[in-house]
Amino acid sequence: MDRLWTPWRFEYLRKADQEPSCVFCGILQQVEDPANFVLCRGRNTFILLNLYPYTSGHLLVVANRHIASLSDAQPEELHEMLELARQCEYALRQEYHPDGYNMGFNLGRAAGAGVERHLHMHILPRWIGDSNFVSVVGETRVLPEELPTTYRRLKPYFRDF
Repeated sequence: MDRLWTPWRFEYLRKADQEPSCVFCGILQQVEDPANFVLCRGRNTFILLNLYPYTSGHLLVVANRHIASLSDAQPEELHEMLELARQCEYALRQEYHPDGYNMGFNLGRAAGAGVERHLHMHILPRWIGDSNFVSVVGETRVLPEELPTTYRRLKPYFRDF
């Protein structure tokens, strides 16, 4: 059996439960948007690239408040989250021309939430045939583009408000 190694991923997994604070709250308090791959800041939510994407262009729309579920969100937070998701869809369509999208929430660890106590929505562009044997059998992602390149390509589609 061939093996593909991703040692950078182990460090993330090892520390995930030990983080003293929320990664999204930390990013929200910082002003280094390009370094954190933050594309847009709204009144109630913000958009950033997923640091561990499933596909190129994997975006997150994150609530500014540290809330765990949709039932904790105020109507204006949910409205802005969906408006920004719509903006993400448009930007990805214009720049990457995907065949489809996966959009949704992973609420709780059992549902696959990597950051389980801070509400965020995943926006994933998808292409016919984008899951190959490496992802399915090898449990390894092969991404054709580095995050700084994705950030530079998508940033012009977003503005803070």
